Amino acid sequence: MIAIAVSFPSGRYHATPWGRHVNEGAPEWPPSPWRLLRGLVATWKRKLSELPQLEVEAILKTLSMPPEFYLPSATAAHSRHYMPWFKKGPLDKTLVFDGFVAVPRESELAIIWPERELNAPHREKLVRLLEHLNFLGRAEAWCMARLLDDAEGATVRVKVNCRPLSDTNARPDDEVVRILCVDPDLAFHNTHTCKIGKQSARTKSKRQTPQPHYDPDWHLCAETLWLHGERWSDPPGSKWVQYTRPKDCFRIAPARALKRTGTSIFQIARFALDSTVLPLVTETLPVAEAGRRNLMGIFGSLTRTPGGEKGRSEVFSGKDAQGSPLEGHRHAYFIPTDEDSDGRLDHFTIVASMGFGRDELRAIDRLREIKSREREETGHPLRVLLLGIGGLEDYHPGPLGPSKVWVSATPFVAPRFPKSNGTKRDAPELLACSANFVEATLREELARLQLRAPQLQSMLLDQIQVEPLQDENGVFRIAPRKGEPLGLRPIQFKRFRQKRNDDGGNRRSGAFRIIFPGPVLGPIALGHSSHFGLGLFVPETRSN
Repeated sequence: MIAIAVSFPSGRYHATPWGRHVNEGAPEWPPSPWRLLRGLVATWKRKLSELPQLEVEAILKTLSMPPEFYLPSATAAHSRHYMPWFKKGPLDKTLVFDGFVAVPRESELAIIWPERELNAPHREKLVRLLEHLNFLGRAEAWCMARLLDDAEGATVRVKVNCRPLSDTNARPDDEVVRILCVDPDLAFHNTHTCKIGKQSARTKSKRQTPQPHYDPDWHLCAETLWLHGERWSDPPGSKWVQYTRPKDCFRIAPARALKRTGTSIFQIARFALDSTVLPLVTETLPVAEAGRRNLMGIFGSLTRTPGGEKGRSEVFSGKDAQGSPLEGHRHAYFIPTDEDSDGRLDHFTIVASMGFGRDELRAIDRLREIKSREREETGHPLRVLLLGIGGLEDYHPGPLGPSKVWVSATPFVAPRFPKSNGTKRDAPELLACSANFVEATLREELARLQLRAPQLQSMLLDQIQVEPLQDENGVFRIAPRKGEPLGLRPIQFKRFRQKRNDDGGNRRSGAFRIIFPGPVLGPIALGHSSHFGLGLFVPETRSN
């Protein structure tokens, strides 16, 4: 038995059957054996020309008999687009229908020759040919092909649902289709491409026109352009074979409803920032606040009641229906980041472990621009492009890890002020040294993070190392960027929120490196205004 499995990484198989026009939107399914063998010949000549012709010919002749197919679930689809035509002028265009078969990326189509065999050397060469077969059909029909062993072939043959028509295999649930196959008696010869005589109108003598030369000189290698030019109704060396396939092979299965649990499966939204002048990384806090404000405005408009009252999102606002702050830090973090180290913000990530609801997702989808008074004054709008949404378990872009070593991307701002009186007053060494106090509050935040992060609960707090990022003068420095050998000082960042009585700029701040015993997933945002981009730690490049 010989069995070949083919998958389509793009989820599409583009191929037009012989004799049909592309605008008919009728895709070929299953892939014709004629197309498969021509693809193997092209792979041989282009990529594996060192293989002997006699051995390749023996392999292809073995595969020239009509095979059986296992067709995975698929859907017939098409796209429409306009292409330049130039028939009526330079701006003239024509509408083109691009028909294709939509196939799940993880599914494999099987092509089986149950009565054929190959010896070990020929099987090895066929494996090499299939490994280098990158597309089947048109160039956009990317494929991955592999040769199945006998056990896999026997397993998949049980599922065969498309085979040559006979009196014994016709079923009421099947339909008959014509598939272009290889004629083993003619495909490997050149009996039809003989010289054609044309009569001259002046001399009335026949002139011999040269025919194209193929290597090897087989009908199987004839170019499609030449076949159409010579008006062949069918390619020489081919034959039509009637196959049966399921009538519902293109049946559209209803989408399975997702079972929703307490949290949504979507917890992350990722945007790219675009502007003539991108904001400086020191503007992290204002950009995060503006992004939150814009999303809450969109959400309110989408959920407006008949009485005109706007809705409020607990996920975006961090407050419940009564206006009380939520506990547990499960609401949204708004994280602008500079991911090319040029000193300017280029991405915007929203993370909410409690998950986005339907209306939050609608608001995220409608966010096109982060508007602010400063941007309106400068005339440089800050546009956003949604890159993707996902869950914390399977989507880890940018500042979401994983990494063992994390460094400050923005200043860590102490969540409290020093306590010099009372039973809970700080130790004298913390009161005397600002750097020691900020480090102590960071360790307090890590202890709180450990309580609510399952991935950290198996680690001992003493195993987590904290290193200050300071220059030779003892001044905190954020990790250096391009053109900045020392890095930014925390005081250079905007730390006051646009909120009445906010005191973030008066709090002590610093920059640190955190080293965990093992890789940890982000986001890691700690301290004051951590939901607005401050206190953000990102994976250290050299640790990944």
